[in-house]
Amino acid sequence: MSSVTPEIHEQVGHGPVADLAARRAYEQAWAQFAAQQSPEAFCSSWLVIQCHAIGAVANGLVVLQRSGSSTFAPVAFYPEKQRDPARLARITETALKAGKGIVEPLKSAEGVSPQGSRYQLAYPVHVDGKVRAVVSVDIEPRPDAQVQAAIRGLQWGSSWLELLLRRHADPHETERVRLKVALDLVATLLENPPLGDSATAFTTELAAKLGCDRVSLGIMKGGRVRVAAVSHSPQFERRANLIRAIESAMEEALDQGTSVVQPAAKAGPTVVSRAHEALLHESGSGSAASFPLIDGGRVVGALTLERAAGHTFEPETLVVCEAVTSVAGPIVELKRGNEAGLLAHAGRSSIGLWQRLAGSGHAGFKLGALILAALVAFLSLATGDFRVAADSTLEGTVQRAITAPLNGYVKEAPLRAGDIVSKGQVIGRFDDRDLQLERVKLLSQREQYVRQYREAMGKRERAQAQIVSSQIAQAEAQLALVQEQLARTVMEAPYDGVIVRGDLSQSLGSPVERGQVLFEVAPLDSYRVVLLVDERDIAYIVAGQRGELTVSSIPGERFAFTVSKITPVNTAKEGSNFFRVEAALVGEPGSRLRPGMEGVGKVSIEERKLVWIWTHGFVDWLRLWIWSWLP
Repeated sequence: MSSVTPEIHEQVGHGPVADLAARRAYEQAWAQFAAQQSPEAFCSSWLVIQCHAIGAVANGLVVLQRSGSSTFAPVAFYPEKQRDPARLARITETALKAGKGIVEPLKSAEGVSPQGSRYQLAYPVHVDGKVRAVVSVDIEPRPDAQVQAAIRGLQWGSSWLELLLRRHADPHETERVRLKVALDLVATLLENPPLGDSATAFTTELAAKLGCDRVSLGIMKGGRVRVAAVSHSPQFERRANLIRAIESAMEEALDQGTSVVQPAAKAGPTVVSRAHEALLHESGSGSAASFPLIDGGRVVGALTLERAAGHTFEPETLVVCEAVTSVAGPIVELKRGNEAGLLAHAGRSSIGLWQRLAGSGHAGFKLGALILAALVAFLSLATGDFRVAADSTLEGTVQRAITAPLNGYVKEAPLRAGDIVSKGQVIGRFDDRDLQLERVKLLSQREQYVRQYREAMGKRERAQAQIVSSQIAQAEAQLALVQEQLARTVMEAPYDGVIVRGDLSQSLGSPVERGQVLFEVAPLDSYRVVLLVDERDIAYIVAGQRGELTVSSIPGERFAFTVSKITPVNTAKEGSNFFRVEAALVGEPGSRLRPGMEGVGKVSIEERKLVWIWTHGFVDWLRLWIWSWLP
């Protein structure tokens, strides 16, 4: 950090220096402040300058943390002759506990004037997140805007105390701070995924933390180093003379395999630094330093730092740079490798695999490679039965539907889906009371028409007899219709089988409409297998092929079948198209099968190589995808 040059102003704070004694004290404070003596002298001179900058300060106090202890002690007073820490003790303790700036108006009688209340201000100084010092002042009454200006002045001026605390920090604490700075810089390099963005952010953050005018990061390309990022410059001209001078300085450090600092330390090792001298001449900087970036013993780049004229690199800064570059090298190489193209990745991987196979060691890897080669050879030569698998459902060869013969109400339904029935067994009954009443009514009408017919014949009234005869025929026809409807009120099984659909046990007394399907019955001795074959495999299926069916309810048994029909009807299911293929069971189906059972059927095609059986699906998809993209 550069030394402080005193600068005398005619006016400071809110008014001129009142008298000659105050002016001389102010000038003496600047002289002591520039000399950078002990911490006590530094704080005393700084407090005088700060109080004059704020203006109209009655009392001032600086409290520092004791070295190696957690206690605080006053080290500077203003004015120097009035050493009374009790006046500002309360607000100092409040700021120390709160860890933030405090502004309090004085409520006591001595703190009130015609211009308003006096104020006490306190501001803590943080170093690495901990309070290490507190500055407190007692100011004369003034407008609120000037109070805010005093607070800002105190906040800005406290940064000098932070600098003092860092310079006189405990050695172990200093080492911890350096490590934290290095980790923060490395974290900046890791934050942004692209190497270009992360390198620019890294160099900018490094320049800000280490007080450099410019930091450049170079990466090895084609045997030479090329500048990849410059601090505070997302874009730069690569052909500029300054960039070339930076690259020459980086190559000078890489050729010697060590860091190069110009101007060099008097007690350090002798290194060639002509390229760094040329860089300083080209850029006008005061000092420059370059550090190689190493990854696994291989040079991957370099880092060059520049400071303004009159500023050199302290040993502590060089230590931080060495720590940062030791970690940044592998990170830069990792990011560059991740951003390389597919061919570059494949080339590096191939070289690495060959070195592990042909070189010494790596017995486990070589054994694994040998086993893999044997497995590939086996799959390329071995054959197996190529079969097409498909979701399958068992259906009856015929299926009879029992529908409602008329509009009516359910009276009785003793059976339901899943029950086995015999031919002629009653499955359900309808309520026939209305039909019975209609039948009685029609019988009565027919008897009445018969009596009228006899009377007409007895009176020899042939015309009347013909009319009554027609009415009798009409009544008999209606009666026959009612008799037929009465017969249909009883639902019977058409053959031996099982009810596969229908349950009226929960619908007794509910109305049904004519033609409504109430039950479906399928036989138990005649089945067909329905396979849903994926459209990608339907080309392999032909009629007459044999296969096996396994149903979910009987997974331990296999049922042979023969493909009988391939229907041109497709079904969309789960984003794919499937074709319906029908097959007939071979032999007796057995008593355990039931219509509606689902499982998996496999149709045997022919003998094929195992590698083809396991990869043909992907190969077909790849062919179709390539063909779709071809012009």
